[in-house]
Amino acid sequence: MTDTHEWHGPVEQIDANRWRIPRGYRDDMRVDGIIFASQRLMADIRHDPALEQVANVATLPGIVGASLAMPDIHWGYGFCIGGVAATDIDDGGVVSPGGVGYDINCGVRLLRTSLAADEVRPRLKELIDQLFRDVPAGVGVGGPFVYDHDTLVEFCARGTPALAQRGLARQADLEATEAGGCIPDADPDAVSDVAYRRGRDQCGTLGSGNHFMEVQQVQTIFDPKAADVLGLSEGTVTVMIHSGSRGLGYQVCDDALRRLRNVPAKYGYTLSDRQLVCAPVDSPEGREYLGAMRAAANFAWCNRQLLATQARATFERFFDASPEALDMRQIYDVAHNVAKIETYTVGGRQRRLCVHRKGATRAFGPGHPELPGMYREMGQPVIIPGDMGTASYLLLGTAAAMEQSWGSTCHGAGRVLSRKAAVRAARGRRIDQELRAKGIFARAHGRAGLAEEQPDAYKDIDAVVGVVRDAGLSRVVARLTPLGVVKG
Repeated sequence: MTDTHEWHGPVEQIDANRWRIPRGYRDDMRVDGIIFASQRLMADIRHDPALEQVANVATLPGIVGASLAMPDIHWGYGFCIGGVAATDIDDGGVVSPGGVGYDINCGVRLLRTSLAADEVRPRLKELIDQLFRDVPAGVGVGGPFVYDHDTLVEFCARGTPALAQRGLARQADLEATEAGGCIPDADPDAVSDVAYRRGRDQCGTLGSGNHFMEVQQVQTIFDPKAADVLGLSEGTVTVMIHSGSRGLGYQVCDDALRRLRNVPAKYGYTLSDRQLVCAPVDSPEGREYLGAMRAAANFAWCNRQLLATQARATFERFFDASPEALDMRQIYDVAHNVAKIETYTVGGRQRRLCVHRKGATRAFGPGHPELPGMYREMGQPVIIPGDMGTASYLLLGTAAAMEQSWGSTCHGAGRVLSRKAAVRAARGRRIDQELRAKGIFARAHGRAGLAEEQPDAYKDIDAVVGVVRDAGLSRVVARLTPLGVVKG
């Protein structure tokens, strides 16, 4: 992400929450670009090179509908972060690693508890300090779970069901995880030995950057009926976990970009950006990438499952009560860096699409057959974290999202400052003390961790969520505010 850029191309306002980069802006665009944003957010987005990336993605072979961007849009590798694009597999559609990103299946998991925030607050600092000691975090840091090659292959093939067989995941966890914690047709053999070596001791670790484990309270309930089904009530404590596939997933992406470097020329593609390197979904190269990506996604679900296991263990020791007594139940786990094969109606016909969600969250509406029975009538839970000084949201997917955005919504607040710019802006300040003044305890392993992730580095989460709510992409259930956070 750069901090100074001015968009000079056309942007037409469609309505209060949508903007269009018309297909005619460039001769190579196959579809329009559509950005979900309010007028206030668009004023800042115009200064982000991500808008050019929206136009670039609109040139991909087989793309249908539009090149989409959510209100948390900001510059990324190839695709903007907050980007969504679907390609028609049976009409030459491609898959692009840039549409998934390096941290494959970076995602968010939310646990609820029966603890009242008021009873936790007097011991909050000690709780955060204990989580800081117990939960491995930081660049390249390993954890207590070290697995041999064959076990990692199993995790990549089967995802969290493999952990359930080891007593490290509950059936209820699997049911409350997107895709049941396993994307079918993963190909562990497509994952390199280097990737496996990098993942050997990283399953069950937070990593660095914007990854975190946050203790929160349910501040406001907007949909009491849905909140009741989800087991939420105002004033209770939740735990939010944000992490991905760690070094294994990063290596899978790196390997794929190298292998696919000359593939566009093989199939006669002229790319508007070399970072959009791609292959037909139904080609040997496309299938190989998808197989490896699915394997890394399954590893990421194992990672978050083991992080949840460690969080439950810390709470059990700290409060001298079992997770069952604390009702420490998983609400949902969502991916926001993944490409999936899904079926939609396009031009009056059912079509198999490769849906890229890069910094975007699946938001399937009520009645979707992939949703577990407990959520099928209400829609898929959607978890949107904000910055560590403000709030996060729990929402539900909608029928409108299925029609407008390939069942997708935003994935967070979205950066307005690059990490380097955020560090510069934090010089002479103590971010931990600023957060403490708000009653939030924050611990970080990296020297620059809190500076890079300070609240000023992010958009207003209320404004971002307001767009997906008003555009009909998600229905708000609850607003969650931070009590304490552990950062990488």
